Amino acid sequence: MLNRRQAAAAVAAFATAAARAQAPYPSRPVRILVPFGAGGIADLTARAVGDALSKRIEQSVIIDNRPGAGGVVAGEQVARADPDGYTLLLMSNGTAVSANLFKRLPFDAQKDFAPISLIGVFDLAIVVPAQSPIRNIGELFWAAKVKPGKLNIATINVGSTQNLAAELFKSTSGIKVQVVPFNGTPAVITALRSGEVDAAVEILGPVRAQVDAKALRVLATMGEKRNKRLPDVPTVAESGGALAKFNVTSWNGLAAPAKTPREVVQRLSYELRSALSMPDVREKLAQLDVEARASTPEQLAALLASETKRWGAVIERAGIQKQ
Repeated sequence: MLNRRQAAAAVAAFATAAARAQAPYPSRPVRILVPFGAGGIADLTARAVGDALSKRIEQSVIIDNRPGAGGVVAGEQVARADPDGYTLLLMSNGTAVSANLFKRLPFDAQKDFAPISLIGVFDLAIVVPAQSPIRNIGELFWAAKVKPGKLNIATINVGSTQNLAAELFKSTSGIKVQVVPFNGTPAVITALRSGEVDAAVEILGPVRAQVDAKALRVLATMGEKRNKRLPDVPTVAESGGALAKFNVTSWNGLAAPAKTPREVVQRLSYELRSALSMPDVREKLAQLDVEARASTPEQLAALLASETKRWGAVIERAGIQKQ
């Protein structure tokens, strides 16, 4: 039986919960957990979108960087957060990859999150040092044929989007090369410029400065269409043959914990899609080599499911061991 103090505390807790339930959303700051460190493309994307979203919902949007364990740290915190719309997750390809890369996860990405909207997609590219004799994809194939297994393609960490894109390119084309993982983009750039590796697969944004400075050269981008800022650079798919349907892009989206009220998810989706339609927001993202691309919650859920299946097959084919 409750004593007076316990009864009073219970009443107060109920009153607080009731007040929150009745308060119009949002009535306090919203936090977006980003599973990557500050200064990277995901962080900058989140900040650009967060600023625009903040103006639309008339509340602060706080970007909270929680890198670690391939996005698992941030994902777990959001999955366990109160489903009230005040703690959100910046999803990425990594969310889909993690389901196949780890033996055990503290969450199920397709069950423990409520997708809100896609934010944008960004190109990956095959790059070489400026002084490389390889001028296009055809010459890359020829070099690999002349020296089978001797060419090296650098990527960042095993299981990253870049690493898996390189493995998919390798298996789809049948090219005999070694995919060599490095610890981060700076290490990849150093290896390229020193001649330690022959080429690299990297997200275009982080190597843009090196490309603009003509220290690196882009052989091809991996998306379905040419990059707007590199209109003279072909896509991998333009190589034809087995690669005719090759299409790999990286992406970011926004999600809430599962069981977040549908009306809250719909409100956030509407406001985010509205923000992404604004010319200044689209331009900010374009400067990061991110193409703004909104979606419905259902479309983001379908993308997550298809990406989880796709990268699972790549991981299995590449023989990457689960961690």
